[in-house]
Amino acid sequence: MTDFLPTEQAILRRLSKPSRIQDYLDNITYNKEPNGLTCKSPRLVMRDGLAHCMEGAMFAAAALNFHGHPALLLDLEAVQDDDHVLAVFQKDGLWGAIAKSNYSGLRYRDPVYRSIREMVMTYFELYFNLKGKKSLRAFSNPINLNRFNKIHWQTTEDPLWEIPTYLVEVKHHHILPPKAEKTLTKVDKRLFAAGLVGTIK
Repeated sequence: MTDFLPTEQAILRRLSKPSRIQDYLDNITYNKEPNGLTCKSPRLVMRDGLAHCMEGAMFAAAALNFHGHPALLLDLEAVQDDDHVLAVFQKDGLWGAIAKSNYSGLRYRDPVYRSIREMVMTYFELYFNLKGKKSLRAFSNPINLNRFNKIHWQTTEDPLWEIPTYLVEVKHHHILPPKAEKTLTKVDKRLFAAGLVGTIK
């Protein structure tokens, strides 16, 4: 049984497809608070109408869970850059993802990928820091947020630091051999510009 209020359930009920969850995240404000200051539950995301990457992923996982999907998060690990968090889901055995990002290329993925790694690699060329360096290096195993039900992760008004702490500590899989890392080119200037469309500085 959900702990969401009727008004919250009404919002979630409308988000019956993963693409609708992504649309919802795209239409709320990006949380500009520096990393480490907020880690809001899905309830507070709906109340405040804003979210950063971690908060958006948890909201998406809660919305997916509301409609019968597992509440799965996956961490993308970067160097000289922030990590990025995805809510991942399956349809007909294929993987897709939902995400809130300040970068236009790091958001939704249709469920067309045969494996998590295959999907993760679609983020590689689009994952770069402000110096134009491609920064994605590893991805975690998906974690099911229902392991945090005791702290009421979907509705609490307390910060949810336990979740990102756990997420960065689970097993990660490196995507590049060391030699390949040394020969990476910088991102193309046009792709760099496209990735920053709509960015909040």
